[in-house]
Amino acid sequence: MDNKYYVGYATIHKLVKSLANRLTESGFDPDVIVAIGSGGFIPARIVKTYINRPIYAVGISYYGIDQTHSSHPQKIQWIDETQQQLRGKKVLLIDEVDDTRATLSYCIEELLKNDPEEIAVLVLHNKNKTKDAQFPTAIKRYFAGEEIEDLWIKYPWDAIDIDEHEVCEQTMLANNQKETKECNA
Repeated sequence: MDNKYYVGYATIHKLVKSLANRLTESGFDPDVIVAIGSGGFIPARIVKTYINRPIYAVGISYYGIDQTHSSHPQKIQWIDETQQQLRGKKVLLIDEVDDTRATLSYCIEELLKNDPEEIAVLVLHNKNKTKDAQFPTAIKRYFAGEEIEDLWIKYPWDAIDIDEHEVCEQTMLANNQKETKECNA
């Protein structure tokens, strides 16, 4: 499990609930949610449970089918009648992880072309590392559920065997607790 960070569905649900509370407490009241696919789909749907806004799905590809990294993100699916859907609206953009930030930044630049009132960004995890791109100054609100090291995150929606995935998450959490106790001794 070295260099892997396992996250289960229950953990994600609790993390999203916490993020939704922070979002509400911040005073940001989005008109729409934009989910970056495929990793942002499930977190966006859970956020909808707490704030009940329509979800638009966009597909941004930064990897090929063979998991080869491309030189830059590309649109593979976009919002129909984008300008009508986003002009003057408060948009909550959701993805699972802020890794290199290239996908998020690309998507924000594309969304900004449609004159939204404001865009806020929400991610489950932010990897503490140097980013390949920066957010434009228009982004004033950024919500990250957890700050983590630059580890490979194993999300449950990518698991071949969900039972094994849950065991790996529990083992990782138990090992982290043990290490924390040893550090505090």
